[in-house]
Amino acid sequence: MSNVRYISNLTRDTYAIILAGGRGSRLYELTDWRAKPALYFGGKFRIIDFPLSNCINSGIRRVGVVTQYKSHSLIRHVTRGWGHFKKELGESVEILPASQQTSGNWYEGTADAVFQNIDIIRHEIPKYVMILSGDHVYRMDYAGLLAAHAESGADMTVCCLETPVAEAAGAFGVMEVDENNRVIGFEEKPANPKTVPGNSENCLASMGNYVFNTKFLFDQLKKDANNEHSDRDFGKDIIPSIIKDANVFAYPFTSAVPDQPAYWRDVGTLDSFFQANMELLSPTPALNLYDAKWPIWTYQEQLPPAKFVFDDEDRRGMAVDSIVSGGCIISGAKVKRSVLFDEVRVCSYSSVKDSVLLPDVVVLKNCKIQNSIIDRGCIIPEGMIIGYNQDQDRARGFRVSEKGVTLVTRKMLGLAVGYE
Repeated sequence: MSNVRYISNLTRDTYAIILAGGRGSRLYELTDWRAKPALYFGGKFRIIDFPLSNCINSGIRRVGVVTQYKSHSLIRHVTRGWGHFKKELGESVEILPASQQTSGNWYEGTADAVFQNIDIIRHEIPKYVMILSGDHVYRMDYAGLLAAHAESGADMTVCCLETPVAEAAGAFGVMEVDENNRVIGFEEKPANPKTVPGNSENCLASMGNYVFNTKFLFDQLKKDANNEHSDRDFGKDIIPSIIKDANVFAYPFTSAVPDQPAYWRDVGTLDSFFQANMELLSPTPALNLYDAKWPIWTYQEQLPPAKFVFDDEDRRGMAVDSIVSGGCIISGAKVKRSVLFDEVRVCSYSSVKDSVLLPDVVVLKNCKIQNSIIDRGCIIPEGMIIGYNQDQDRARGFRVSEKGVTLVTRKMLGLAVGYE
């Protein structure tokens, strides 16, 4: 009981800031009308739901969501799905848009995004400030991170994950640590990451999740704001400038649920987004969305159940090895190994396999779709074939990824744009 009380005190003394202003340019047209954290994932969620759920499940009930790039759908989703917390009870999920609090500029980097909200954080009087990336899919109990931070006497703690060198190169911040997990070196997105001692294939990558003692954070942000040569970024500027003189420790990422492997995915490319969704179709996926011990919360409309109609030999409405969400109608069509978000309709004699269909997609009759991502609101014309011939897909103006996944958006189909 004393341990539970200790953890609850730590979480109550923490204010979390989720950095959710990123564009996600490597997702190309999928983020033309939405910020990356607002991108759909897993049949009914958005990426932002994962760090928010981690906060709530960890007992952290004071959260600020920093927004900037094309944030309308993100703000709408957070307001509808996460706006029910009671400030009077010491809990809140607040939107922190770029509002030029400390200068005439928009957020110029991750550190500046926090600095421009320093007065809002100060008003909360937290002992610790947790800064979280808003564009990764993972489950994590932040209470363990907070406890390790407090017990180590750290000024800052960086959450880290052993990552293959090939994946980390040019993509993640990479740390060097001593035998006590104190950070003794840090490079932001190096071309040749330094490896973990005894393992030449892996390096220690930063997840973009940090815990700071509040006063220490404020001091570093003020110094950085006065440095005209800074990029205003935690990875590029703050961490390298403090590891020599401050107590900066690494915290190894662990699973939020005992006896289950740790799960973390950067879904920042079309191929990684596609693969992470496909992984959910496994009978025992690494990310178990059905685990009541660590639920992922979200906003969802009141929709009718999914429906499958017609049972003729050549016109059978069916789906196997698939996720089919509320409001979907599979009418005399076949769906295999696919993720269908809300209110997708697949019409007679069509087939969809190994694909991700975002909300409100309509697939008209006699279509064949495979290895594809179909963006929200697309209406696939009758008889269209997608994902079977990459040259044909490119000739139509569709995008084909490095690994052969075809992306289709409303604009590519000549439809009105603006779906979020």
